[in-house]
Amino acid sequence: MSTPTDAPGGTLTYLYAVGRDCPALRELASRLPGVDGGPLYPVAADGLCALVSRVPADSFGTSGLTAQLEDLARLEALARAHHAVVEAAFTAAPVLPMRLATVYLDDAGVAGTLERRHDEFDALLGRLEGHVELGVKVYADPAAAAAPEPAAATPTGTGAGRAYLRQRRATRSRSQDAYRAASELAARAAHLTQDIAASHVVHRPQQGQLAAHPGVNVANEAYLVPRSRADELRRALTGLADGVEGVSIEVTGPWAPYSFATAPPEEATADGGEGP
Repeated sequence: MSTPTDAPGGTLTYLYAVGRDCPALRELASRLPGVDGGPLYPVAADGLCALVSRVPADSFGTSGLTAQLEDLARLEALARAHHAVVEAAFTAAPVLPMRLATVYLDDAGVAGTLERRHDEFDALLGRLEGHVELGVKVYADPAAAAAPEPAAATPTGTGAGRAYLRQRRATRSRSQDAYRAASELAARAAHLTQDIAASHVVHRPQQGQLAAHPGVNVANEAYLVPRSRADELRRALTGLADGVEGVSIEVTGPWAPYSFATAPPEEATADGGEGP
């Protein structure tokens, strides 16, 4: 996230996405709301078009934004508004999604970034044109994989202790097998789709509330796929986890290509803003 230093009152320019200047993006900006319902509008320079809105400086300067990020409900609302603009823009034209809460002191700061980084942004847009992102997540469910086998009779005394230890070892072994199988399945997925996907990145596995799926997220990967071949990739992975005990696979999307659109960060500009 990039923020300029605090400004006393007034507004800042919030940047959502960058694309090539075209009627489709300009028309979208005229009818789509941004963060907190503020009107979206285009900032164009050197053949590129940025989708932006104005936001309060006291809420989106350094200290104000820090306070927002500590409020999970507010952070969720901010993220939803940001992603709604990016997804809508992506349906209209190829765009580079910007990171959440990328703000500048004013529109001139955005235009300056478009001019300075024109070649870089243009190359990225060319690479992503006609492509979508699909997510592939592989899960291991140790509880399912380690279900104990029913015993014919319940041992007592020393026999009970030995049986308990055997059961613990078997449970641990099946859990390890599930994690190993999940990792192997992720590698298999990458191999099966290497001729379909244009690119592939590995993200950190999701944990806690982010992993809203039974089991433990072992692999969290993203694939850049030609839009016309998205269903082909799904078919290639359908049933891949069938018969693999304690392992499941989830394919999500298509999404705007967040995982492949990030440009290297720009140094802080003289006016106090930073690039995406």
